[in-house]
Amino acid sequence: MDSVSIIVPAYNEEETIPTLMSVIDQTFQEHGIDGEVIFIDDGSTDGTGDLADKLAKKYDFMKVEHHIRNLGLTRAIETGFGNATGDIVVIIPADLQSNPEEDLPKLLEKMEEGYDAVFGWRQGRKGSRIYVSKIYNYLSRILFGISIHDQNWIKAIRKNAITDMDLRSDWHRYLAIIAHHKGYKIAEVKVREHPREFGKSKFGISRIMFGVFDLISIKLLQSFEEKPMMVFGSIGGVMMSIGVLAGLYLVYLRLLGETIGDRPLLFLVVLLILVGILLFTLGFIAELIVTLREDVRRMRLELAR
Repeated sequence: MDSVSIIVPAYNEEETIPTLMSVIDQTFQEHGIDGEVIFIDDGSTDGTGDLADKLAKKYDFMKVEHHIRNLGLTRAIETGFGNATGDIVVIIPADLQSNPEEDLPKLLEKMEEGYDAVFGWRQGRKGSRIYVSKIYNYLSRILFGISIHDQNWIKAIRKNAITDMDLRSDWHRYLAIIAHHKGYKIAEVKVREHPREFGKSKFGISRIMFGVFDLISIKLLQSFEEKPMMVFGSIGGVMMSIGVLAGLYLVYLRLLGETIGDRPLLFLVVLLILVGILLFTLGFIAELIVTLREDVRRMRLELAR
């Protein structure tokens, strides 16, 4: 069986982590899982960090990483990725809304069927977040053609797939989209969402707008990341062509003896040609950036091996 690294990002969750670690320990023993836990204290202001350090002395499989301040879930997950040594990386919340004893075996069993990433599909959800999730899922189906019902919950991903992913702020919720775009096999399993007993949710309604913008950004990046000259060069070529044609028309008018110096069309011709040249230049620079990024990605993959 593959080794497993469980990433647990936490911000002010001191009431839940003793129970969570106990359940994970029991799950490892009952199912014979060769696993570790990477616990990330993401700048907690309560006793989460100190308690995690004490629990790490009790559980040999537990490692603790501390952020000096709250950097957000994506950065916490990246810290976990950087410290994970398992063949499969599992991401679960620290608030006990996911039960590792139930969910971890489900994820790993599905992974054994040959998938590169498996995502948990929450059942029995309540509250306004259901409608937010439906919006994201609807847009994802339209923009990316994936049918995963719940992208922002527990997930299991093979370590080799993780090294091929670049994350930005709040992009942790789009790992399914990124994995699908990279060509990895993805699937989902139904899991229960348990009510929160301690603390409060970190979900904010403002994330909806930013989430939609992120989806659009990812779509644009995925569409043009390989050949940016296709978009910049095409638009620039069209603008220059229109400018040249309009310029020839002005030359024709000049040959007929008409005055063209005070015509607005003359300024439009100059503007179209200059902007077209700038877009061509921008496309060339973008091509160089893509080439450099691919070189860096290949180096990362070689180091990961």
